[in-house]
Amino acid sequence: MSRPTPLRDVHEGLGATLTDFAGWRMPLRYGSESAEHKAVREAAGLFDLSHMGEIFVTGPQAAAALDYALVGHLSAVTPGRARYTMIVNERGGVLDDLIVYRLGDEEFMVVANASNYEKVGDELKNRAKSYDVVVEDRSQQYALIAIQGPRSQEILATLTDADLAGLKYYAGLPGLVDGRQALIARTGYTGEDGFELFVANQDAVPLWHTLMAAGEPHGLKPAGLSSRDTLRLEAGMPLYGNELSAELTPFDAGLGRVVKFDKPGDFVGRSALEAVKDDPPRRRLVGLVARGRRVPRHGYPVTKDGAVVGEVTSGAPSQTLGKPIALAYVDTGADSGLAVDIRGSHEPMDLVELPFYRRNK
Repeated sequence: MSRPTPLRDVHEGLGATLTDFAGWRMPLRYGSESAEHKAVREAAGLFDLSHMGEIFVTGPQAAAALDYALVGHLSAVTPGRARYTMIVNERGGVLDDLIVYRLGDEEFMVVANASNYEKVGDELKNRAKSYDVVVEDRSQQYALIAIQGPRSQEILATLTDADLAGLKYYAGLPGLVDGRQALIARTGYTGEDGFELFVANQDAVPLWHTLMAAGEPHGLKPAGLSSRDTLRLEAGMPLYGNELSAELTPFDAGLGRVVKFDKPGDFVGRSALEAVKDDPPRRRLVGLVARGRRVPRHGYPVTKDGAVVGEVTSGAPSQTLGKPIALAYVDTGADSGLAVDIRGSHEPMDLVELPFYRRNK
């Protein structure tokens, strides 16, 4: 049985198409996913992300515990800032990619993907046993609403006195939004400017309605998982289970920069990652743009001269580019003459630099 988010009645009232995702009943789309995608690129979109996990690590040794448990240097993060990082196994395989918010000197919030947060919580508890910390999964206490798009600050500013203009990317601050306590974070998964609002479950419905009322004159639309996926794909952002898995290291995914070997002490997976950090990867993650109209999808083979040289991890029509696009792992050195086998037809692809889309700042 899939769990509903605190906004279930809102989604049903809007006529959303609902789907089961990572054990949750989530809105796939409210109408046209292309219109939702376009709204985020040109104005703003409102997302229910309450399926994400929030795990709190608190105590005198919270920073040291996270330095050991994760690949990032979390003790170097100042209060009020956030860091994209990963948790890996002893072999260096990615168990999840995370955003960690430092809320205070001795308090961190680890935000994990919906499909992994229970596993992440268990791993953090196990890895923190020898540290003076408390690890607590508070995922059931929080709703998460994201407003994303170039007009998101303009809309949100009508409902809060928080200093949004001074809030840097990957930073967060506590504040009141429409009189309701929230952690306001300048983070997102769309390639656009925007904010993620962590609020108590009981505040989710009234806050959603207030945001929609404030934003509709500016073009704000509710947006579902379908548009969120095409937006993150255009931005070249990885999705766990597609571009990331326990069989791949951060270096395989081209994200070796998140591994901080220069931090003090040991960390889980360090030896395995040090052994491969200077090795050229057998495959690399690349962007592909179709020359035709057929869409490459997850799992389709990538070929060169008829031979398989890789596999598509994510693919969709790009509303912004007007062409089908894909992320794929391909053999190192396979840089040209690529195609994707789409049901027996080898459709030619151009390899491009990621991301496919980069917003004007």
